[in-house]
Amino acid sequence: MPNISSFDALITEFDKALRAVAGVTAARRPNPADAGEGGAGPVLEEAQRRHAAGLMRVNHVGEVCAQALYQSQALCARDPAVREQLAHAAREEEDHLAWCAQRIEELGSRPSLLNPLWYAGAFGLGLLAARVGDSISLGFVSETEKQVERHLSDHLDPMPAGLPAGDQRSRAIVVQMRADEEAHGNAARQAGGAALPQPVPKLMRIAAKVMTTTAYYL
Repeated sequence: MPNISSFDALITEFDKALRAVAGVTAARRPNPADAGEGGAGPVLEEAQRRHAAGLMRVNHVGEVCAQALYQSQALCARDPAVREQLAHAAREEEDHLAWCAQRIEELGSRPSLLNPLWYAGAFGLGLLAARVGDSISLGFVSETEKQVERHLSDHLDPMPAGLPAGDQRSRAIVVQMRADEEAHGNAARQAGGAALPQPVPKLMRIAAKVMTTTAYYL
């Protein structure tokens, strides 16, 4: 039977999982979208609104997965410093989760219906990486953040691929997210993250493509 501290930790992680999947996480930092004109922003055409909602739903799914990855990797980290670094990154990712959820609601849409599946899959991958060792776990963080940076940069390109030029609220959120992801990746490399062996990065890109394509609609 687990001791009280272990049981409390389990309850805490379960609570985090539920909040991530349900999209009810509260941000600690102000929403960068509010630094501009405030309010909901200019009215978008219907096609633009649907496209922006789809892209922000994809970003929200990415943050659901980030919560799962960081939580599972922190649970199995051997070095307390690595554990704290992962926990710190997870706290910043919670802000992203809250900002994306708010923007999706403003756009009159909803988070992905498959969030429980995305969370479970990412949690399993995080556990697998962490079990290999801290250097590989940090390397997995580095590669993940590198791919996320490219993905967010694509969203800042003009339509039809990226966010509508007039959707400054979504763009402000994505810009801050990209800056945070870059910082997380750099921190992981500086902490000793190892380069992942091929074909792992390629498989990660394929899995991400499947996830983003599906999450845009579902």
